[in-house]
Amino acid sequence: MLHRRCAVASASLLALAIGVAGCHKNAKVAYQPPPPMPVPNASGGGATRPAHPSSGNDANASGASAKAEPRFAPAPQPVPAGKPVSSEVGLASWYGPPYHNRKGADGTVYDQNAMTAAHRTLPMGSIVRVTNLANNQSVTVRITDRGPFVEGRIIDLSLAAAKAVDLYRPGVAKVRVEAYAPPDRPGVDPAGRWCVQIGAFLDEADAIQLKNDLARRYSSAKVIEFAGPTGHWVRINPQSADKATASQIAGRIHVPVPGAQPYLVRLN
Repeated sequence: MLHRRCAVASASLLALAIGVAGCHKNAKVAYQPPPPMPVPNASGGGATRPAHPSSGNDANASGASAKAEPRFAPAPQPVPAGKPVSSEVGLASWYGPPYHNRKGADGTVYDQNAMTAAHRTLPMGSIVRVTNLANNQSVTVRITDRGPFVEGRIIDLSLAAAKAVDLYRPGVAKVRVEAYAPPDRPGVDPAGRWCVQIGAFLDEADAIQLKNDLARRYSSAKVIEFAGPTGHWVRINPQSADKATASQIAGRIHVPVPGAQPYLVRLN
């Protein structure tokens, strides 16, 4: 239905899933790794500049980026005192070129040789201890970016952090992520501001059609389409940017195309 080849009457489209799934199975969808979150502006609408790699780094795992060696041993982030505020287990990957020296979602320039990471839902500035469960090696990093937007993965480490826990050459590993509250972000709403992101589509027309369909369905939300290095994405910024509202929206979106699932993303 999101492709011009889907000759379905508009009245029938709204009866499918959320009114956008239907013939979307014919749409061309970008293969992983999907593109970054745009850097949100002050109003929460979001810029269109890609800000986060969200790599799955299959290329890195195969050794395509093997020349990207840090020239120094970066210092890990200090682990705060006390217990972590959250803990999760899942797959980690890493990202480096071509995102080195590009702006991250927190506004800082990403340095692949620094101890940082990307996470979809932890507050920016959170300190995280990541333990590779295959060898029990740990590294402490700061969350400066959003991602990974690859199904089944929970964190993207910088190149240096991946090397610190021997994840660099395998590319993907099962890890435990223990998060601590951001130490230097007074006044930040602990509940956060949330959005929903869907993609990535190789054909820009598919993403634009999805954006238009969702804009009609969620008339009070701001719906944008933006381009990343591997395809086109659609993002819904609900008027009420709380997590419960974003979760409800994400749960109603069914685009039956591999790689086009919705992701819940924290903006701050």
